[in-house]
Amino acid sequence: MVVMLGIGYYYMKSNKSNEDYYLAGRNMGPWHIGLSVVATDVGGGFSIGLGGLGFTMGLSGSWMLFTGLIGAWLAAAFLIPRVFDLGRRINLFTFPQVFKHLYGKNVALVAALISAIGYLGFTSSQMLAGAKLASATFPTISLDTALVIMGVIAVIYTVMGGLKAVIFTDTIQWIILLAGLIFIGLPLGFSAIGGMEGLRAHVAPEMLSLGNITWQDFVNWGVTIIPIWFIGMTLYQRIYASRTKKEARKAWYIAGCFEWPIMAFMGVLLGLFARVAADQGMFEAIGYATAEGMDPEFGLPVLLRTILPVGLMGLMMSAYFSAILSTADSCLMACSGNVVSDLLYTSPKLKKFNELKLSQWATLVIGAVALLIALYMENVLDLMLHSYAFMVSGLFIPILFGLYTRNTPAKAAMVAMITGGAITLMLTLFVDDLPLKLDPIIYGIVASLLIMLSAKFFGKKGSREVA
Repeated sequence: MVVMLGIGYYYMKSNKSNEDYYLAGRNMGPWHIGLSVVATDVGGGFSIGLGGLGFTMGLSGSWMLFTGLIGAWLAAAFLIPRVFDLGRRINLFTFPQVFKHLYGKNVALVAALISAIGYLGFTSSQMLAGAKLASATFPTISLDTALVIMGVIAVIYTVMGGLKAVIFTDTIQWIILLAGLIFIGLPLGFSAIGGMEGLRAHVAPEMLSLGNITWQDFVNWGVTIIPIWFIGMTLYQRIYASRTKKEARKAWYIAGCFEWPIMAFMGVLLGLFARVAADQGMFEAIGYATAEGMDPEFGLPVLLRTILPVGLMGLMMSAYFSAILSTADSCLMACSGNVVSDLLYTSPKLKKFNELKLSQWATLVIGAVALLIALYMENVLDLMLHSYAFMVSGLFIPILFGLYTRNTPAKAAMVAMITGGAITLMLTLFVDDLPLKLDPIIYGIVASLLIMLSAKFFGKKGSREVA
């Protein structure tokens, strides 16, 4: 954490403009960008979540991040060639500015508001996830104390250094996580459960197969994860921060390969090891004689706490804290970019202020708000998931129509954004059993698509063409 603060202080001196602060001077190479993308996408939440999938499904849980690879490579092939050139030509900083170019100011403001709310929730949830992991690992540290420590560190180095600090710390944090899993978590976990003999003796054969999955699982994961590669503010910032279009596409191909198979299999394997350890009675001292009735996502942290000695446990926790902070800082930068560039700086009264200083103060305030939300709301995870669903189901279809068709009505985009997101939220909150067991987000996206198609063929033309 001290190193992260040092990086933030170092890059604070090199930031001369808002382009430096939010886009790292548009001068980042493919490896830094690629590692930053995967560190942000597969952060602490995904790391623990993959362990939960391995605990319940076995190796087939790795298919979830296969959809991440598909999303990354589709974005590299089809999205980056469009938005990179557009970003350089008209000097774009944020994702909602693409909506402004395509549909006008009003649609862009709604997109910015949706994106800002979503990323504020993401930031809070990552801070809380890190605090829970810290307080569970170190009993003498309370949840609130851990939350303040992790939150303040993440906010300070992000405020000071901007996207340069975020990308460079992401690279370091991802290397720490990868090294921790490869050299500590996996080998010691495999040894503790008795190797392949322990695996075969305590799990059903389908848990060691890649076919233990339903078509609904794959469709739900795909529709939930792939669209974020086309509407994520954190990703657009990194596209614009790349030196060239070719290097941006290379970064996305690198990120996809790290998501699947590398991170996917490491995560589910550790979850699978945790299930075996639970069935072997390794967690009996904390109240779990077998895996039955145990929270799947609780398995991985408990496994590490049980098998790792002092020292190695500290290194492994550094790895997980790194994963969590790498997502929190990126989400904070995304929210700040939305608020400053898309909401505040549209006012003529605020344009007289120094935009770099305004951005730093806004990032500080947003970080403080995110920390307060995490302190006073127990169920931040629900806020994150609902915000995420609203973002994807509301923004995905309008951005595709805007980028790949001509003269799409702006009013239709506005209606589709609100309707798609609202339907997803209502189904999530009030309907438990949907047809075909599909995710609510699918129905929201379909509703958004129907609105855009109807307007496209029967409505009044009114969007701007993408040159």
